[in-house]
Amino acid sequence: MKIMDILVNDALIADLEVATKHEVLAEMANALAKVEPQISADKLLAVLLERETLQSTGIGEGVAIPHGKLSGLDRLVATFARSSTGVDFDSIDGQPTHHFFLLVVPEHSGGQYLKALARISRFFRDAAFRQQLAKASGTEEIVAAIAEEDTKL
Repeated sequence: MKIMDILVNDALIADLEVATKHEVLAEMANALAKVEPQISADKLLAVLLERETLQSTGIGEGVAIPHGKLSGLDRLVATFARSSTGVDFDSIDGQPTHHFFLLVVPEHSGGQYLKALARISRFFRDAAFRQQLAKASGTEEIVAAIAEEDTKL
């Protein structure tokens, strides 16, 4: 599975200007709902917030991978957002989170869901990739960095 096949470029946010986990999730849900008619921002936000009550999706190193299953969705979709100032996302390392990769999957998805999560996680293990995302001047450079990383794995 290639991340570029599920990435919704038009929902990327290069400069989040929010201060809380809830606001990050709301901004990303709204951005995705604007370009994906089968997604309700309110329903997606509720799914994401519920998932965060189980355990934070802040995986450390300035990265979070919020994710959830959504009824009525017919395919996997993903988007990315970046915060230059960082947000307290209850990350496992206690550090501010700068990179948010949102994955939304159909309610009854199986192995594809786990494969996508694993692939996204591998992307962010690479410090050079995280640095490249931090330095990107806008959404086009962010997409180019993700596309480049997608060819490596």
